[in-house]
Amino acid sequence: MIDNAALPTIGTLVVDERTDKAGIVMGHEGPYVQLRPPRGGMEWDAPPEAIREATQAEGLSAKVFQANEVSRGNCRWGM
Repeated sequence: MIDNAALPTIGTLVVDERTDKAGIVMGHEGPYVQLRPPRGGMEWDAPPEAIREATQAEGLSAKVFQANEVSRGNCRWGM
């Protein structure tokens, strides 16, 4: 779990342990960390104590997905 004093920086890939969903840190609002799924979609709020940094395997999976989307011409994913 991530300490409140050391909130993850914007752009960091984390996992919401309440749902086991990966999310990219989009910001910090009040007591929450705002996350967006790496594959796009609706943002959600998670309390800092419920998130952890993504493992190397989870990060690699997200990067492979993004690379595949770019190669298919779906440039909204950018690298």
